[in-house]
Amino acid sequence: MGTPRDATDPGRPSGDRPPGRIAGIDYGTVRIGIAVSDPERSIASPWETYTRRTPELDAAQFQRLAAEEAVTLWVVGLPLHLDGRESRKSLEARQFGRWLQQATGLPVLFFDERFTTVEAEDLLREAELTGKRRKCRVDMLAAQLLLTAYLESQTQGGTPPAALDD
Repeated sequence: MGTPRDATDPGRPSGDRPPGRIAGIDYGTVRIGIAVSDPERSIASPWETYTRRTPELDAAQFQRLAAEEAVTLWVVGLPLHLDGRESRKSLEARQFGRWLQQATGLPVLFFDERFTTVEAEDLLREAELTGKRRKCRVDMLAAQLLLTAYLESQTQGGTPPAALDD
């Protein structure tokens, strides 16, 4: 975990960011973990594990989330190899990010998500949850860990978020 990808200075001072929450996305082909920040963008909370349906229903779900929670930025986890190279799943996450930006009209930023799912599984195992209960929670907890790492990178002088420009 740890570094924004595809982040370039959007031309505004780093303190001049749009108001609103940030949503962290742990992309999956079947399930998508979602976490949402507080309005001050300092705390990430797990939101839900969304089971994908059709592109139309998925778009409606993300549009609803954006409207109800005043989301102004999506941070999509980018699964990278240990050496930092992109993986096949990275390409899928990028495709999803482009779709999400188009579906919601909101900017998308990619962020290194290495180890978030493993860390989430370890935490849930330590909590002694059953396999079924872990499966229901692992994706949204991974999204929370991703979003927490992103928020922390921003308070430590990280790169300000930028729009997806591929």
